[in-house]
Amino acid sequence: AGSLNAHNLLSISSDGKLCTWSLDMLGQPQQAMELTHRQARTVAATCMSFVDENVNNFLVGSEDGRAYAGSRHGNQAGISDAFEGHQAPITSISSHPLRDSITLSPLFLTTSLDWSVKLWSVKETRLICSFEEASDYVFDAHWSPIHPALFATVDCTGRLDLWNLNQNSEVPSVRTMIPGQPSLNKCRFHSSGSHIAVGDDNGRIHMFDLNEAMAIPHADEWTLFSHTISELRQLAVEQRENDTDALFGQPTVPPIPVIH
Repeated sequence: AGSLNAHNLLSISSDGKLCTWSLDMLGQPQQAMELTHRQARTVAATCMSFVDENVNNFLVGSEDGRAYAGSRHGNQAGISDAFEGHQAPITSISSHPLRDSITLSPLFLTTSLDWSVKLWSVKETRLICSFEEASDYVFDAHWSPIHPALFATVDCTGRLDLWNLNQNSEVPSVRTMIPGQPSLNKCRFHSSGSHIAVGDDNGRIHMFDLNEAMAIPHADEWTLFSHTISELRQLAVEQRENDTDALFGQPTVPPIPVIH
């Protein structure tokens, strides 16, 4: 993190601390922030992401299954919001790389040991959508750096999934099994958006090329993505209304927003 000529290293830990380090002095951190929610709950952080490459605003996933938003500096430094939805520790968190003038509040993905991937907005603590196609632990998710609706996920069964939400929000557009089915724990797109690297628990890195039709967005992808997010938000609202009606014994319609 930092400017072109001044770099810092940031680290998080399940002890509830966010530390800032100077690369010239790694013996002790320059700054240590206690991650607590509402001055009571210590956030046992497991993963971290900056919001749209803003090194002040950050997101962390935790052992308690919650995601948290916070800031490093200013009057509101520390944890500000909690996002509840997972039933097990969060394994990764990926902020959407906003690059367009279309108004979209910053989005992010979380993966978890509860076998799900969830989509959120920084501006609202309620879940937008839950993708539950996995059959085991999901260890990582990463947005494409150039395509607004494309992201990748990997799980411990050796599966790499590529999702294009503008095409289908129910199932992945592409699914690939790694030979030998090693547990996959990391995935990252190349800055060109045309290649993806996947790491496994045997210490190997698998490289994949994406075809142009999948990797390169069309001119209308941002508009389509904005509509897709609006539709998913509406489905989430309907689901919450159904849940409320069911709680009080009112007639309901079949639930729809959880993706199986």
